[in-house]
Amino acid sequence: MADQTSERTFEAELHRLHGELLLRSEHPDIVENAFQRALAVVRRQEARLWELRATVSLARLRRDRGQRAEARDLLAPIYGWFTEGFDTPDLEEAELLSAALK
Repeated sequence: MADQTSERTFEAELHRLHGELLLRSEHPDIVENAFQRALAVVRRQEARLWELRATVSLARLRRDRGQRAEARDLLAPIYGWFTEGFDTPDLEEAELLSAALK
């Protein structure tokens, strides 16, 4: 639908949610690809909050694969951008994940 309408505001979130839905599948590469596509879109759009969401999803996937260092290295710089709003659900989730990866 995004391709048909050229509406791209929530394109990254669509890819991220697609990856979240696929987490239960037996295809982890497809899940990672969905999260990577979400990151590519938000980086083009320079949408920091959406990038945080996609990064948290990808970092969680890597943590679950036993790639804790990679997950921490992925999440730390994105989380570090934020200077306020730490009581929001997205930043609270990022903080919990970041603490668990230390």
